[in-house]
Amino acid sequence: MAFYEADSSWHAGEEEMHKLLRVPARDNPTQPYLTPQAANTLIRAPLIALGTLDDEGRPWTTLWGGEAGFSRAIAQGIIGVKTTVDREYDPVVKVLLGDKADGEVVQVQGTGKMVSGLTINLETRKRVKLYGRMVAGALAATEEGIGEVQLVVKIEQSLGNCPKYLNKKQIVPHIPQPKLVSSDLQLTQAAVELLAKADLFFISSSNHESDMDCNIRGGSPGFIRILSNAEGEVTLVYPEYSGNRLYQTLGNLRTTPRAGLVVPDFETGDALYITGTTEILVGKDAAEVISHTNLAVKIKVEATKFISDSLAFRGHNGEFSPYNPPVRYLSTETSHGIGGTEKQIHAKLIDKKIITPTIARFRFHIADPGKTSKWKPGQYVALSFADELDIGYSHMRDDDPKSLNDDFLRTFTVSSRQDALDDQFEITIRKVGVVTDHLFKFNVRAELDVPVQGFGGEFIVGQGEGENVAFVAGGVGITPLLAQAQDLDLSRLYLFWTNRADDIPLVTDTFDRIPGLAEATTVFVTGKVNTDSEDWKRLVASGAKLETRRMTVEDVGSYSASRWYLCTGTAFRATLLKWLEGKMVLFEDFNY
Repeated sequence: MAFYEADSSWHAGEEEMHKLLRVPARDNPTQPYLTPQAANTLIRAPLIALGTLDDEGRPWTTLWGGEAGFSRAIAQGIIGVKTTVDREYDPVVKVLLGDKADGEVVQVQGTGKMVSGLTINLETRKRVKLYGRMVAGALAATEEGIGEVQLVVKIEQSLGNCPKYLNKKQIVPHIPQPKLVSSDLQLTQAAVELLAKADLFFISSSNHESDMDCNIRGGSPGFIRILSNAEGEVTLVYPEYSGNRLYQTLGNLRTTPRAGLVVPDFETGDALYITGTTEILVGKDAAEVISHTNLAVKIKVEATKFISDSLAFRGHNGEFSPYNPPVRYLSTETSHGIGGTEKQIHAKLIDKKIITPTIARFRFHIADPGKTSKWKPGQYVALSFADELDIGYSHMRDDDPKSLNDDFLRTFTVSSRQDALDDQFEITIRKVGVVTDHLFKFNVRAELDVPVQGFGGEFIVGQGEGENVAFVAGGVGITPLLAQAQDLDLSRLYLFWTNRADDIPLVTDTFDRIPGLAEATTVFVTGKVNTDSEDWKRLVASGAKLETRRMTVEDVGSYSASRWYLCTGTAFRATLLKWLEGKMVLFEDFNY
């Protein structure tokens, strides 16, 4: 029987992160041996990510496997890995086993190289972190560019992790044919495209030369952002989402700011290997780089390899994690960012009009309008509801998984003009989530004050003298037009407006507020219409052209306009763009 004395201490970097992020004191759950859970996961998992340090102390990461059973415990505290690998360009193979591929066993004398690992089954979302030292290994060439690797590692630490942010994939084996595409310190277009679609990567880090960590970061496709990509200067950044708050990777980066990444392409087997120096961004520093983020990691790339068909497996996509937040974009990626002020300005809710059960208009008063930026018709306002709705940290929240990474910052198109209300603005919105639900339920007399982050965007409907323009709106997509209608010649505007039958009161309310708009509008109504209702009778009497059907390509083809403006849902917009191919089309991209 073996006895282990668990070391529950944190190292200095982890403690610094806990203090910085106000994490309550707790023991380190890492076990100083290969646990039965880890051994069980290891043999059942079709993949293992491995990290090590090269002779310059730089971390590199790779991803091996293809089918369950290639890695397993072979003795107490000892694991063995046997699988097909890219023997020419895999950086971890090169560091651990060198260039020889004759099958000769490399027996480590003394303390072996550090090896971090993450055994993972993406289909079941199970993963276990491993750390140990290399005991022995061998590499035997099998075909051009590939070989069979055998690696033996003595495990000194293991820790199971949760399934959050893991996007499901079914892994199948594949014989790779690796080719070096580029090792230049400027990402190729193929590498850029891989990052744009990647929904996960693996990252290795070390606490000097005392131990290492390997883990996964997952999210919505494109969550890794490129800050710069020029010859000799490549910088990436990614947001750190709410997790178990152990901060073992970030703790390592605090003491030893270097990381090695592998970004796999599960469709093609391509792999982007990266090593570089890191900077942890917290609070305002993070938000200034990547929107809606209070914790991020910036990576200045020192070396990279982009290898086509490098991986010995393929992955078929399953469901995305319900915990994935939307992609957070760089502050430089929106052409009209949120313009705010150094001094925090608040807006007070002063009026609410419920138009339909799911659509309402809210009016806010700005306490100090001289301190905030002037807004223009067609812009949005960013409001923070964190003080009202943030209930604090929770590791898992299956009833509302996306709330774990919700900063409660929302952007709404302003549906009023500043010259009309001066120190007030209105938003006309649909109830679609926790923030809008809160607004619908809120009693105006209870005095709701929310911070104004600023105004931004620029969805301006331009119309030259004598120029015909068209606007296609879906439901509350009418809001950009509400603040701009008085600047337009409505006799040369044609509005195509699709609505559900339940939203007819929004249409009649809009026509009442903007005289002359009804005559320029075709309203498409879907769903069951109550022709005896007062709302329908008012709509019939408005002068608008009514169609109780969906909009079709023939509708847009019958009207000639120099410009088409779209404010619809993404699916309908994609259809419209096909219908309007060859025409000048402008639309707001709601990436904020």
